[in-house]
Amino acid sequence: MKSTRTTSAATEKERTRTSNAPLFEKDNYVWMIAGVVVMAIGFLLMAGGKSPDPNVFNDNEVYGFRRITLAPIVILSGLVLLTIALLRRPKNS
Repeated sequence: MKSTRTTSAATEKERTRTSNAPLFEKDNYVWMIAGVVVMAIGFLLMAGGKSPDPNVFNDNEVYGFRRITLAPIVILSGLVLLTIALLRRPKNS
């Protein structure tokens, strides 16, 4: 009987140790910050400039390569970095 109590106490200690372990390591947080920064750069690329004359529509400014193609690619690459950060395993596991 005494050995089962000791074993259950040991498993309880292991359970509390694993539950108090951090969910992510420093590397994961670095990847997350990098993903957020890349996404912010993509949104800044998508942001528009103000037209000097509101009565004139400049379609090259609105539908240019930077806003239609480059910015979404940069935002998606930021999402990929965030996914890598979430799925990356710790080095010691």
